[in-house]
Amino acid sequence: MSNYDPDAYVRNEMDISSQEAAFAGFIKWALRVTYATIAVLLFLLIFRT
Repeated sequence: MSNYDPDAYVRNEMDISSQEAAFAGFIKWALRVTYATIAVLLFLLIFRT
């Protein structure tokens, strides 16, 4: 159930703070995975395994 209040509706305004926070979290997670992948690839390149 949403907290929609038709009396408080303002045209062309939307609170997207939760979507922005979720996207920021996704970007942080993706960067960590990318850095880990690069680290593994560099390890394999250096030690030629």
